[in-house]
Amino acid sequence: MWLLLFLLLFLAVAVCGLLFKIHSIYHAVGELRVQLAERIQADTNTGIDLTYLDRRINHLAADLDCQLQLLRQKQLQYTRGDQELKTAVTNISHDLRTPLTAIYGYLRLLEDEELPPRAAEYLAVIQNRVDGLKELAQELFRYSVILSVDCYEEKEELSVNAVLEESLAGYYAAILKAGIQPEIRICGQTVKRTLNRQALARIFSNMISNAIKYSDGDLQIRLEADGRLCFSNRAKNLDKVSVGHLFDRFYTVESGRGSTGLGLSIARTLIEEMNGKIEAEYQEGILYLYLYL
Repeated sequence: MWLLLFLLLFLAVAVCGLLFKIHSIYHAVGELRVQLAERIQADTNTGIDLTYLDRRINHLAADLDCQLQLLRQKQLQYTRGDQELKTAVTNISHDLRTPLTAIYGYLRLLEDEELPPRAAEYLAVIQNRVDGLKELAQELFRYSVILSVDCYEEKEELSVNAVLEESLAGYYAAILKAGIQPEIRICGQTVKRTLNRQALARIFSNMISNAIKYSDGDLQIRLEADGRLCFSNRAKNLDKVSVGHLFDRFYTVESGRGSTGLGLSIARTLIEEMNGKIEAEYQEGILYLYLYL
């Protein structure tokens, strides 16, 4: 009888000890989770400090501290590299514009000279190549401005319909010149959003320019009442792999020669700054660009 009571008492104490252990571990895990979230969000080198004195849990906290330090180092390297890239792009764009201005001046002088037919033909080729180089330099400069200057912070309530219509009107001649027959469907309801007008116009401009580069002769644009916008066109020279890289900086495909590969990258940067989203899909030879405002 006494032995049974002793065993019951022993089991009760053991169960209480286990429950306390489990509760302590549960509390330590919760504390670890909270501190880990704080360390990730805050720029601090302070380590995780737990009140629970368990060797395994403390080892886990120490391992997480090491990983956090490595993560901060990688973030610092990325920030430095990204800033160096922005500075390099800005410097390159400036360096290119100076000699291009001089080349343009000499080309103008040559145009005033009497040249044999073959020389005039060569001069036209040079002029065409210089025009393309000038456009690339300007695109690089615009990209560096977008990344380096907060010129799109000011926002206002505007009609997405109106900005889209203005952008289409500005590119309509270029669309027709490219042999593209556009099909435009803009909802009758006014889609109002608080956005930066200049940034939104730039996004639409880049998306239309992209369609002109890659389209096989068609372009469909649909604006829904909920703010969803879709640009689609047949593009046989693309594939799912290349479409997956369209928003990468400096990425170009063969059909996009003469491009810096920055247009859609700039569009994504601007739309994300305004809490929007842009996506691309490629289905059955058709490129779909979805913009969510």
